[in-house]
Amino acid sequence: MTRPTVLLSVALVSVISASIANAQTDNERSRISPQEIDAHLRFLSSDLLEGRAPATRGGRIAEQYIATQLQAFGVKPGVGDSSYFQRVPIDVVKADPGTIKVTASGKANANLRFTDDVVVWPGSATDASSAHGELVFVGYGATAPEYKWDDYKDTDVRGKILLVLVNDPPATPAEPNLFGGKAMTYYGRWTYKYEEAERRGAAGMLIVHTTERAGYPWHVVVNSNSTEHRLLLRDASLPAPIGVRGWITDSAATALLAQAGLNMSQLRKQAESRDFAVDNASGVASILAIAHAAAEGIKPRRSQLFAFVTAEESGLLGSAYFGEHPTVPASKIVAALNMDVVPVNGRVRDLNVMGDNKSSLGPALAELVKSEGIRLSPDVHPEQGHFYRSDHFSFAKAGIPSVSIGGGDDIVGHPAGWGLQQAEDYTAHRYHQPSDEYRPDMDLSGAAQLADIVYRFGLSLGNARTVPTWNADAEFRAMRDASRKGQ
Repeated sequence: MTRPTVLLSVALVSVISASIANAQTDNERSRISPQEIDAHLRFLSSDLLEGRAPATRGGRIAEQYIATQLQAFGVKPGVGDSSYFQRVPIDVVKADPGTIKVTASGKANANLRFTDDVVVWPGSATDASSAHGELVFVGYGATAPEYKWDDYKDTDVRGKILLVLVNDPPATPAEPNLFGGKAMTYYGRWTYKYEEAERRGAAGMLIVHTTERAGYPWHVVVNSNSTEHRLLLRDASLPAPIGVRGWITDSAATALLAQAGLNMSQLRKQAESRDFAVDNASGVASILAIAHAAAEGIKPRRSQLFAFVTAEESGLLGSAYFGEHPTVPASKIVAALNMDVVPVNGRVRDLNVMGDNKSSLGPALAELVKSEGIRLSPDVHPEQGHFYRSDHFSFAKAGIPSVSIGGGDDIVGHPAGWGLQQAEDYTAHRYHQPSDEYRPDMDLSGAAQLADIVYRFGLSLGNARTVPTWNADAEFRAMRDASRKGQ
């Protein structure tokens, strides 16, 4: 494995508040058009940019394109008032598939096939990485005192390779709100599971994949994890990293356990009990259009910061770095509005807002769009934990009230269910695949509609006399309260 250390850029800009802020109403329409979003999207998704991977030639071209567009709009730099770029140090680890070997011996014997049965990668940026140890099944790998749940209990897993189930333990009729009910909590996210394994001193971890519980098919795991891995430089105060991280197919895990005389179905059942010992480019194009509108419009009372973060698909690395090294104090940022995938099939009658039930941002947005006949729809798949899978989560971890705003599935001009079918087809056939590319027949009227809503919502927050707050039961409230104490 090679370990080049690279510097990746995050473009950050701010629109400074003006004294004439109140001359513009919060719900005033912007000049955002489908044509402008189409122009940005057409360039950013071009094959000339070679996928826009961080620290590559295509990625640097994309960075410069965003910066020059912002400069042309008159949007000022937001990093020390002199630069559009925040440099993010990231380690890139590239594995040689020919050197990867995953075997089991003892009660079970198997040579697991890389990408067919397992996908593994190092837990840190080292020239070589390995994990050898007893395989231990630890259920969902969660330690959650607030739910009186501990999959580890007093088990010593130091030096062991852990086998865990993806997602959260399911709620029961007796406890319908266990681990958020149907909605995933952070305990179900793969990042938490690896972090907990490190805190426990484990040698490695394999997460058992099923499409239903992960929220995406096996080929997404392979495409996202089988070549290069990007990691933030490791904080010396953290526990030692596990040697190997990885995923294993349900069929391979079932067969391996069967050789050892264990039944996967029974283990899953036991683990449910306490007694068990278009991705990115469309969002960037839309935010550029919003920044353009904001630069030309009358400024709100508060300044606005536009962030185009790097390495989202490598584990939210760019936004995580910003959350740890904000260009302005996190306590001074009243809200974070994220855009990821935007509608490309036309205008919508509903919005899919991740985090709308965690803070006052959800009700405020619902009130803004209500007069337009637009509603906020509940998450169709809360069990997939979408809130923890996009960049707004990094801002939430810093205590900043955050939501990710996307178009819903009720598409104007199409029958009920059509939008959901399109979304599921995208996940199955284009999500994290080369086929996720620009198409001339995209209907970006919905992208312009969504961008206009986000623009107006940002304006209303910028002019509001009160600031957004986390709900009493939100896991990020304590950090926010501590950071704003005395303000």
